[in-house]
Formats: sequence, C-alpha cells, structure tokens
Amino acid sequence: MDISGQAALITGGASGLGLATAKRLTAGGVKVTLLDMNEEAGRTEAEKMGGHFVKVDVTDDAQVREAVAEAEDKNGVARIMVNCAGVATPSKMLDREGKATPLENFSKVVSINLIGTYNVTSKFAERLAAAEPLGEERGVVINTASVAAFDGQIGQPAYGASKAGVAGMTLPLARELARYGIRVMTIAPGIFWTPMLAGLPQEAQDSLGKQVPFPSRLGDPDEYAQLAEAIISNPMLNGETIRLDGAIRMAPK
Repeated sequence: MDISGQAALITGGASGLGLATAKRLTAGGVKVTLLDMNEEAGRTEAEKMGGHFVKVDVTDDAQVREAVAEAEDKNGVARIMVNCAGVATPSKMLDREGKATPLENFSKVVSINLIGTYNVTSKFAERLAAAEPLGEERGVVINTASVAAFDGQIGQPAYGASKAGVAGMTLPLARELARYGIRVMTIAPGIFWTPMLAGLPQEAQDSLGKQVPFPSRLGDPDEYAQLAEAIISNPMLNGETIRLDGAIRMAPK
C-alpha cells in the first residue's frame, strides 16, 4: 500500500510505541488520528505533527464508534489501524499471605489490552469493509502483543493472558477479513523504552537491556514503528505475530 495521503488510527498514540508509529507514518504522508485517554499529551503531540486527537476509552463501545466516525469525518476512511493502547499492571494470583488477589486486577488488564484491541479493530473494520479497495487490498490492522504472551513472568498472569489473546485472535481475524481485503498482523515487542520504563533508575534500565542477547539494550520505539511501516507496505504479511525482541526469552522473574 502506498501510505501517502492515507488515513490512520493509532490507539495509545500519545506516547511510547504508538507515538513513535504516528510520527513515522506522518513523515510518510499519512493523516493520523491519535486515540488515547491522555488528553493533554494527545492534543499536544497531534498538534506537533499536524494530526488529529480524540480522547477515547478503548473498552467503551459507544466512545470507540464515535471516535472512528469523527476521525473519518476529519481525514476520510482510515486504511491503517495500529493498536498500541495497553497497561502492564503487575499482579500475582495469590498475595504474600496466600490469599487470592481481587479479580478486578485481572479483568481490568484483560479488558483494556484484549477486549479494547478487539473493540477498536471491529469498528475500524466495519467502516473499512464498505470502502473501495486500493488495488488488491482495502487496509491493514496491526495489533500489539508482547513477548509476555509466550514467556510471561511471575506477576504477569493478566498481562500474559491478555497479550496471548491478542496473538491468538490474529489468524482468525485475518481469515475472516480476507474477503474484504483487510490484513491483520501482530507485533510482539520485547523490552522497549516506553513511559512505563522511563520512571526506573538508569541502572535498572541498563540491567534490563543487558538481558537482551543482541542488541543488548532496550528497544527504541522507532524500531517498532519501522516494523509497522514495513508490515503496511508488504501485502503478503498477514495473519502472523512477529516477535521484535533481540532474541530475548524472559526468565520466570
């Protein structure tokens, strides 16, 4: 797909992987709408890149439907969807006393990471399915899983399950949406420098980076964006999850 002049939706677009992707796509001539809960950062970043911002809770059916419609009114039907919205709140199943932790700890993470991804993708696909094709395809969805989907650590049952769900629905959605010429891919990042890690001391960040076989450092969000751009441009990439992790395999803790 020639991305220049096309419209894109990016959840979690106010920071981290989503923001890096928005910047790279904007540089390629894409009209970007950032979807995020952080209104201050979202509006600021959208203004910098000449994009659009909509505050939206990805778990809210009505809000997502309205946000997709607003983005279409602004930039035309979106051909590109990148889902980066997510949380990584740690919580063990049992606390220090061996008692079950609140179910809300699990359900909230799954609701945002998995159900939120599905929710936004469904509204995007619904509108795109009615659009005219661009050559042999209509558009592409890129979802974000994590290496935790495969090597989840202690304290990550919710996060690991939510990201495994994202990876698990990739092929079924790609098969379903094939009739409309809409591709579905997933990226599973390893340890990347994002706002979630920015609060850690530099020593801790360096320690995490050294766990990566090569290159032995934290991933740069733009490296995620590079892969997203490559997926968009290559029509044979469909129905697969790509690990982007420097060959790391996470230890139990």
